[in-house]
Amino acid sequence: MTAATPSSEQANARQTYEVRRSELPLSCPLPSMAVWNSHPRVYLPIEDDGGETSCPYCSSHFVLVD
Repeated sequence: MTAATPSSEQANARQTYEVRRSELPLSCPLPSMAVWNSHPRVYLPIEDDGGETSCPYCSSHFVLVD
């Protein structure tokens, strides 16, 4: 029997993430991340914060690149 490969990124594996406007609204963990081993999903106002913001739970830093 073989184990299935997860299709999602590990939550909070990196400290800095680049996001695009097409990915807004921004949430942490990102939709591509598994949430079962992370903190509750929180939406972050990256546009209101000058294009950069940090998660209050895990301190991951997000930068708007376009």
